[in-house]
Amino acid sequence: MAYLTGKTKGGKDWTPSFIEAIDHEKCIGCGRCYKACSRSVLGPEDLEDEETESTRMVMSIINEANCVGCVGCGVTCAKKAFSFKPMTI
Repeated sequence: MAYLTGKTKGGKDWTPSFIEAIDHEKCIGCGRCYKACSRSVLGPEDLEDEETESTRMVMSIINEANCVGCVGCGVTCAKKAFSFKPMTI
């Protein structure tokens, strides 16, 4: 299976890993990932908890097609709520 690859400025091969999902059970809605993403891939979403009848904010993928595979959002996530995978070609 072949993956989409690119080159770094130094000429080394690089395989971008694109956002696949955000685990809303882990996400605390801190917004660090939102601030780290310059491509507007993420956005806040209110998640309703039926058991406690409360609402909390989490991050969601709103523009998946804008992801460039930099993994910046995942690096900033203290709870490791993101999953990524390379793109097959």
